[in-house]
Order: sequence, then structure tokens, then C-alpha cells
Amino acid sequence: MNFFKSTFLALIILSVFSCAKPINQSEKASNTSEVSTSGHTKYVNTFIGTAPLLDPKVIGYTPPKNWRVWAGLVYPGSSLPNAMVQLSPMTEYGSGAGYEYEDTLIHAFTHTNKGHWNLCNIPVLPVTGSTKGKDAFSSGFSHDQESASPGFYSVMLKDYQIQVNLTSTLRSGFHQYIYPSNKERSIVFDLAKANNRVRVWSIEQVGTQAVQGHQDVGEKIYFYAQLTTELSSLEKREEGKRTGVAILHLKDGGSPTVEMKIGLSFVSVENARQNLESEIGNKSFNTIRSQANTTWENLLSKIQVKGGTQKQKELLYTSLYRSLLWPALRSDTNGEYTDARGNTAKADFNYYTEPSLWDTYRNKDVLLGLVSPQVALDVIKSMKDVGDKTGAIPTFFHGDHGASSIAGAYLRGIDDFDVKATYQLLLKNANAENKARPYGAEYIQKGYISDPDIPNPHVETKAKAGVSKTLEYAYDDYSLAQMAKKLGDTTNYRILMARSKNYKNMFDPSTRFMRGRLDNGQWIKPFNPQYPYYEYMYREANAWQVSFFAPHDMAGLIELYGGPKGFESKLDSLFTVPWNPNHIARNISSFIGQYCHGNQPDHEAPYSYYFINKPEKSQKILDHIMQNLYGIGEHGLALSGMDDAGEMSAWYVLNAIGLYTFSATDPEYLVTVPLFDEVRWSRDNGKELVIKKSGKDRELKSILVNGQAQKGYFISHDLFKNGGAVTVVTGN
Repeated sequence: MNFFKSTFLALIILSVFSCAKPINQSEKASNTSEVSTSGHTKYVNTFIGTAPLLDPKVIGYTPPKNWRVWAGLVYPGSSLPNAMVQLSPMTEYGSGAGYEYEDTLIHAFTHTNKGHWNLCNIPVLPVTGSTKGKDAFSSGFSHDQESASPGFYSVMLKDYQIQVNLTSTLRSGFHQYIYPSNKERSIVFDLAKANNRVRVWSIEQVGTQAVQGHQDVGEKIYFYAQLTTELSSLEKREEGKRTGVAILHLKDGGSPTVEMKIGLSFVSVENARQNLESEIGNKSFNTIRSQANTTWENLLSKIQVKGGTQKQKELLYTSLYRSLLWPALRSDTNGEYTDARGNTAKADFNYYTEPSLWDTYRNKDVLLGLVSPQVALDVIKSMKDVGDKTGAIPTFFHGDHGASSIAGAYLRGIDDFDVKATYQLLLKNANAENKARPYGAEYIQKGYISDPDIPNPHVETKAKAGVSKTLEYAYDDYSLAQMAKKLGDTTNYRILMARSKNYKNMFDPSTRFMRGRLDNGQWIKPFNPQYPYYEYMYREANAWQVSFFAPHDMAGLIELYGGPKGFESKLDSLFTVPWNPNHIARNISSFIGQYCHGNQPDHEAPYSYYFINKPEKSQKILDHIMQNLYGIGEHGLALSGMDDAGEMSAWYVLNAIGLYTFSATDPEYLVTVPLFDEVRWSRDNGKELVIKKSGKDRELKSILVNGQAQKGYFISHDLFKNGGAVTVVTGN
């Protein structure tokens, strides 16, 4: 598909896709809580990203029948920043985040989430009436009777006329059910279901008003739930089996409002109970909701803006909110957690899940460190703990980007961890073939990773993804080299910097693309640079989308293309060569020419014009993306691609305020033109960075740092450490 006619300028000024003002569900009144959002939380619309992407003009092709494009895949429910608990409605098991805006039934409310087709554990649903003979439970609902805000979710279950209100703490969920009467009330624990296959489950009654149990999905999730109403019985149907269900039957009488407080733990039922008592105890629903709102307000208000439209503010703060949900807490209030060997361990730091590094190393991990440095520090300690137990710093999905994430944090001053021991683990990653670096030996020996000669490869063909791995390992080597340099390890610095040039070994000068090679070094034939692959030569990409990736050596990359003119010509083609609508890959959508914003592998490409001194071309593309690929669709609730644990959201945050982490390892930021007239970013150290836009148009003319003209387009991280002012000067 080609949005853009014959010239690059026409590409950019094409009419904006139809995009109505988003429905701000958080503004709808629930009929229970007196707490109302204000300040910055009022801009957060947790439903953005839950709606389907339907327009073939945006998608780039006509999706096959019954095929939901991977757009957004986020959840609207209650969570605190980087919490263990995400309490959210489940409308479809097996979907990305359990909730899809177009659905009409709610099956349960689950307690964990990420947006990667996993988790969604401990499903519960309040019901009324007889449950005899029923083996499946759900209720219709309407968006007109649904609302949400940070730390809160509310909906009316139409089939049962039950008003459900949810809030949460770090490790506990708080349910409030307003039944239509005080008779024939039940709560279904559908423990045989989750977004992962449930191996076994259990539940038992504790006293007259509590239950406890666990769900095993490869890892065990324990729960302890306490109710304000006594149970008349706990009914178990085929306990532990994949078709079983448990039903809590409540005694008749008393108030029609029933509250259930539920603590989670990945260690034990006893820890789940302690988590609940420590975090909620006897506090009221409104108190917990108010505390959740305050927690979010304190974080979101670190970035304050002037100017901009209502929608831009909504997208900014919603994106910032999404950027701060993952990684998720996994240690309990007593410090215990289940380590990478499956053993119970204890630490003096908060233990977190591994970051979604293939996606988030680009921007979100840096943003997390800027907004929540203590969380970023504890994430590094958690990754080292995994490395100590398994022999390698963990990665996620592809590449060895723990090197970039950890080195980038270290170079920005997050260094209160065992730096030398962590560095040694990262060196082990880089110098030995392991889970973090598949085909690492071939990479070191040859300087590239080959792919097999496969006749007629197709979109889903799986092989080595040798081009993508080589390019990414080269950047990871550069990242680790920067850590080596700061630590004074000159030998490894030189070795790693030499290997960081390996990306050049994938460049085919005859086609001017990064191209797959066979084991004998020959280029793979036939070669179609527009064809997308899942894992053959390229990881979720085509040749166009990876051929501009060398964020650590843009001068060297430009030289491969014959200098600035040749590079500019090729880059122009990236954004103008039409996407072939017959090339359909589920994880690749939303194109500007061949550029794909719906997935991460080419997210650095729009900034490449900066390196040939044409930032105005970059800005036109960035503005087009921000205006047309976020908050789109009928209700303004769709995103152009999967949020991927906050990477897409972090991209918007950073570009909206005018700073981007082009090479996330390096403690510097590429300056773009902000959407807002003024941005004030407060740091935990008491310093403040102020970014102002001077001029009315969107074409970058100059950058002033503390009133002094800046050479180049980057500013130093020192401005975050010491405070300062950046003025982005545009024309007119």
C-alpha cells in the first residue's frame, strides 16, 4: 500500500485518517465510589489500545476473515505501576490481553496480565441465581455501563445485574460486587482457565469467609481470598482438571454489597495471605482506590506540559501509564520469591520479571529508569539473580539486549548493584553460545550468522533469522563495550568494538540491502527485499525494515550506501515504495511505504535523516506517525500495532516531549520537535529538565541548551542529572 503519491512531500501531507475524539471511559460515573480522578490521571484512558484495527488503508492489506490484527493488545483493568496484580476483565481466553473492545461478553475478572497471550490467572466472576447444570459462566455488558481510570475498573454485568468495581494494590486485588438482592449469590472461581494451559488447580475453604488455593500454569500462582459475607458452601466440580470449576455459594441475608479481597503470591498461600494483610488489611475499597490514584498521579505528574491538544495530552499520559506497567513484581512483602531454579529465595530488593527486552530496550527501559529509577535498579538486580542461577543474563525473544538495557542504565548513573559481577555475566553472554545468544559461536567465528538454503520459504518459515541476529548482536557488542570502557577493561572493549562492525557483513552492495547468507558465505537466492519473514533471514521483518539498523555506527552505515546522497535516496525509498498488499504477516502492519510502525524492527529508521543533516524529513514522518497511528479508529481507541509491554507507548511519550533514545545504550537523547509548548520533567533528585518549543512550525532550526547554541542534535543525560533548559527552535 502507498499512502503517498509520487513524492516524499506528498507522502507526508496526505490527509489525516479519520479519527474521532476518543471516548474517555474514565469520565463515566460508576455508581459506587466517591473517588474521582483529577490532575494528570484524568487524561489516562485505559481503553486506548483495546479496540481492533480495521481499516485496510492503515493496516496495509485486507486481513483474512476472522483475523484480528495484532494492534494494541492491552488491558483496561486496575494495576499499580510494575505491580504483581493486574485486575482486569476477561472477554476472550487466548487473546493478547484477555480483553477485546468489540466483544460483548465478560467471562471473568483475572488477576495478572501483560499483553502477550499469557498470564490472566485466577479468573473469578460473581453470578446470581441457580448454578445447577451450568458448566460455563459469562455475562453481557455494555461500554455505556463501563468505566476505568488508573487503579480502578467498573462494569455492570447485565445478565446478573451485578455492579462490579475493582481496584488493587501491588500484590492484591479488591473486588466490590453490588448484587441486586441478598439471595442466591455466588462467585465462580474458574481456575481451569487462564491464557496459559492450566496443569492443575486447587481451592479450599478457610473458616467461614475465606478460600485459598493455587493455579499451576508451569509456574504456580497462589491466592488467599477473604469475603465480607459468609459462605454457605464451596462447590468443587472436577477439582484440578481442565474442565473443572469451583463455586463459592454465599449465605443469604445481610447487605447486597459483597467485597472480596484477594492476595497473590508466586511462593505460597501463606505469603498470599500476608501480602493481603499487609497491603489492604481493614482498609476500605475507596481508600485503596484513592491510594492507587495518588500513586499514579505522583508518577504521571513528573512530566507536566503546557500547550498541545486534549487528545495529545490524553495520548501522552495514557502512553506514559502504559510504559510503567511491565516488568511486574514477583517478590512478596516478606522479600521471598521463586527464583529461576524454581526455589524459594529471599532478597533485600524487589524481584521483578524479566523485561520484554527485544521490544523495550529501544526506549521503554530508559524511560523506566528516568521515571522510576528504583524499579529499574531492582530489575537489573533481578536479571543478575537469574544470571547467577542459570549462567546467563536473561534475554527476551531475540537478541542479547540485556547488554543495552543494563549498560544504558549504568551509564546514566543507576549503578547501585554488583556492577563487576553483572558485567562478567554479560561477557559470558557475549562470548559463549547460550540461551541469550543462539548461534553465538558462528557469529564470533564468521562475523555473521548464516541461514540454511530453504526452497520456497514463506512468511512463517523458521530458521536462524541470521541477518537480524547479526545486526542485533553487533549492537549488543557495542553496548557491552561501553560498559567495558567505563570499567577500564580495554582488552574486551577493543574486541567488542571490533565485533560491533559485524553488521557490515550482512550488507550486499549489489542490492544495497542487508541480506541473508548461506553457510558458505554466498548470498541467499532468490531474494525479494519486500517479502516479510517470521524467522528466515529476518525476525518479523523484511530486508527494507532491517537495512537501516546500526544505531551505534550511523557514519559507517551511511558509507555502505555510498555516502549521504546514496543513503538519502535509499531512505526516501523506504518511506515511498508501496507495501505489497499480498504480503500478509500477522505481526507486521501499519506502513509508510515499506516502513512498518506496527512492529519494532525498524523504529530507528525515521530518525536516520538526522545523520545527513536533514532533520526536517525525520520530523514530517514522526508527526505523521503521532497524528495518524495512535488513538485511531471509530472511537479513537485503536493503536497501529501491538504495544509490546509498553514499547509503542514509550515511543509516543518520548517523541511527544521531544527527546528520543536513538541508541538506548548511550547516555544522550536525540532532540525532536515536541508536540507541547513546554515540558517540565521533575526527577527524584530534585532537578528539573525544561523543554520549550520556540516557533510555530514543525521544522527544527536549532537547539539551545541553557541558552547556548548546541552543536549537533543530541543532548547529554547530564541535563537530567543536573537540571537545565532545552529550547527547540523552529521556523516562523
